[in-house]
Amino acid sequence: MKTMLAGWLLLAGLLAAPMASAQPAKPTIVLVHGAFADSSSWNGVITKLTRDGYRVVTAANPLRGVASDATAVRDLVKSIQGPVVLVGHSYGGSVVSEAAQGPANVKALVFVSAFAPDAGETAIGLTGRFPGSTLGTALAPPVALGSGGNDLYIEQRRFHGQFAADVPAAQAGLMAAGQRPIAEAALSEASSAPAWKTVPSWFIYGDGDKNIPPAAMAFMADRARSRETVIVKGGSHVVMVSKPASVARLIEQAATAR
Repeated sequence: MKTMLAGWLLLAGLLAAPMASAQPAKPTIVLVHGAFADSSSWNGVITKLTRDGYRVVTAANPLRGVASDATAVRDLVKSIQGPVVLVGHSYGGSVVSEAAQGPANVKALVFVSAFAPDAGETAIGLTGRFPGSTLGTALAPPVALGSGGNDLYIEQRRFHGQFAADVPAAQAGLMAAGQRPIAEAALSEASSAPAWKTVPSWFIYGDGDKNIPPAAMAFMADRARSRETVIVKGGSHVVMVSKPASVARLIEQAATAR
């Protein structure tokens, strides 16, 4: 009888051990690209995050308008079980800040060379508030849309220097050819109530950015009470491409913060 009881106690201990040592599930990382880019711009970051055990989802940002793009991303976030870290690049920062209004599972926001507008602010307005952007002179002639309005691209011959100066020329050439256009109206669409006022936020950007003035991003990071702000020396507008380890490290910091 004693032998049988000891056996049951041993079995119970073995069954309980894995449960006691079980760790909480890691947040899902949702990556949102910005204008003149696509989801492949996150490839280096994805590689590092998945290697560290994170589930990663990239959102195909429509680049049509802040409110409608945010709705698409919000619907994606709502479909995910468990906590989410929302990461936005460039114009995608405006989108994630708006998309995080509503879903209760967004635990952190990460802005990568990105806008973090307040209510009523626009991407073009924030860019023009500080000196340093040369994007306007690097744009190709607008492409008129049959439905009205225009699509904007960066001229391919200007793409490397304007958008991705710290990326190898061959890689920048591929990015230029595959760039996604943004609707011109999206850059002047005002944002609504920003989630960065209530959701903890992290920022990373390069001090060599020619799209969004570094001074503008410093202003937005400070205003959002950024938990951690990383400034990449000589970094272009695509630090997630040129410095994926630094971007992934900051995302993981946001994911593990309490």
